[in-house]
Amino acid sequence: MLFVVLFILSIGIIITAFIPKELAFIGIILGAVSILILLVYWNYRGLKITLTKNQLDVEYGIFNRKKIPIKKITRCEITKAHFRKYGGVGIRFGLDGSIAYNTDFGEAVKLTFQSGRPFVFSTRNSQEICNLIDKLLN
Repeated sequence: MLFVVLFILSIGIIITAFIPKELAFIGIILGAVSILILLVYWNYRGLKITLTKNQLDVEYGIFNRKKIPIKKITRCEITKAHFRKYGGVGIRFGLDGSIAYNTDFGEAVKLTFQSGRPFVFSTRNSQEICNLIDKLLN
């Protein structure tokens, strides 16, 4: 990732060297916006799911971390993260009142709690995660 950022900066510097000074500011702005887009993409490129015997951690980027105590989960089910339900990828509020960490429109895990909104997160291993959570609940 660092290589990509340095490569884009190098290309920006080379391009700004050959354009008139009046347009150099535009080149710098475009380079900064490109770097910002790359950093945001890198930050939200996937979920990190950690399951211990006491809690489930779901991390989506640097600032979005959900820690869920296993004892507060009442139900774990496999669902689909449909576009019409969540309106896209990212951190979303579903039409059913759930909060979703959605990275694609495939399989997802939906957790229901004793109180509060359901939580949905995308994963390719939804059956395994639900089986492990159900085993910990029993």
